[in-house]
Amino acid sequence: MRFDKDLVAASATPLVLGILAEGESYGYAILKRVTELSGGRMQWTDGMLYPLLHRLERLGLVVATWGTSEAGRRRKHYALTPAGREALAERQEQWSVVADVLQQAWDSARRSAQQAAQAPARPAVAEGWA
Repeated sequence: MRFDKDLVAASATPLVLGILAEGESYGYAILKRVTELSGGRMQWTDGMLYPLLHRLERLGLVVATWGTSEAGRRRKHYALTPAGREALAERQEQWSVVADVLQQAWDSARRSAQQAAQAPARPAVAEGWA
């Protein structure tokens, strides 16, 4: 499934903050977690993730530390800061409102479509001279 660029951009920060709320992680593991959480429907690239992580670090929402993997490779681990936890809580509230409003709009549209489908057809009324 292909996602609109604006939707991906809007959801990227709260998604990464949410993943890091589970515990510290590194880039490749975050990418895998996005794929896992979406059931494979979302697949981010490192070209999208790393600029976001660097921006979150500049904003003080995450902190990065260098570590070494079991295989001996150096990799940067990211963890939420207290400010990152606050930002996540704010984003969760905002997205709850957005999701609720969208659901209400879609439910209303669905009901309207069902009512229109059940309504008897009206005969066409010719306009013009009587």
